[in-house]
Amino acid sequence: MRIALVTETFVPSVDGVVTRLRHAVERFVGLGHEVMVIAPDLGVTEHHGARVVGIRPVTLPFYKHRRFTLPSPNVDGIIRGFHPDVVHAAQPLLLASSGAFAARRQRIPLVASYHTHIPRYLDLYRAWTWGKPAVWWQIKRNHAMADINIATSETMKQELAQHGIEDLHAVRRGVDTETFHPRFADEEMRSRLTGGHPEKKLLVFVGRLAAEKEIHTLRPMMERRDDVALAIVGDGPYRGELEELFAGTRTVFPGFLEGEELASAFASSDAFVFPSVTETLGLVILEGMASGLPVVAARSGPTMEQVTDGVDGLLYDSGDQASLDAALTRLGDAELRGRIRKAARAEAERFSWENASDDLLRYYEMAIEKHGRSHD
Repeated sequence: MRIALVTETFVPSVDGVVTRLRHAVERFVGLGHEVMVIAPDLGVTEHHGARVVGIRPVTLPFYKHRRFTLPSPNVDGIIRGFHPDVVHAAQPLLLASSGAFAARRQRIPLVASYHTHIPRYLDLYRAWTWGKPAVWWQIKRNHAMADINIATSETMKQELAQHGIEDLHAVRRGVDTETFHPRFADEEMRSRLTGGHPEKKLLVFVGRLAAEKEIHTLRPMMERRDDVALAIVGDGPYRGELEELFAGTRTVFPGFLEGEELASAFASSDAFVFPSVTETLGLVILEGMASGLPVVAARSGPTMEQVTDGVDGLLYDSGDQASLDAALTRLGDAELRGRIRKAARAEAERFSWENASDDLLRYYEMAIEKHGRSHD
């Protein structure tokens, strides 16, 4: 199969979307498929045997920390020259929308996937909430062109369906259980992340430091509790504000970590904390579970698809400090914590990137078959 993947983000960027797409590309090439990726030009021209075609990016005023690429007429010609069997437009809003339109013009089967819940994010960037209806209009228009639409969780699938998006399917999540593993626990890393207080209960957050991650909601906890240390791992547009906000508390900002350092940061902690309720899935939750960590997470539909309270994690109500305190108190129960650690690791072992990527291949085949029927 010849697969053209058009995406708003790809390597060397690091986030949940890139993680999923990178593993998919590697799986597709490994199975003998020919893959071309069209993405913002960040200097990468090849990935694991797939050609990467870069389109010049720009910096958008509402998100200056990352570069995006606006819709480009060049995408049509690039796809035309590749002659793909299917086009996958990942988050077709900017650059990827050009992939969707090219597929429609050239009558190529189209799969569109929804990864980032931008309308919900706009609620958190108040200067841009006026754009929410226009964004929904764009989302619905672009996904209407697809033969098959994909969401990353059942919760998002239901919400998109309520907005009139059709032919929806949910793709499985995945995790690298070799990269993320309890065996990478390290006393030196723990001392680093606790600011030299390894006896404290170490909570780790890993992700992009942006307003929609709702990390700021953990600040009152750090005021109240002297038994907790917090490590906020990552970088992003909100980092400076967060460092100011958490100044004077037992909070460490180690910056962006990857590879063995990231695996060690997970495994050396007592729990992974996930305060966001705006994620379409939150793949990083599964990375924490693979590391043998209890996940202490704010309740949301996508999170509750991954975490069962008291079994493989602990849930609390977003914005409710008493609820968060109750979860942390339960975390102090050594017997419960041990059971959750084992259950979290066992849950993560059920998922692999190979299976999640094979789901995508099945949806590509469905799109090809449906497209053929509609054009007979």
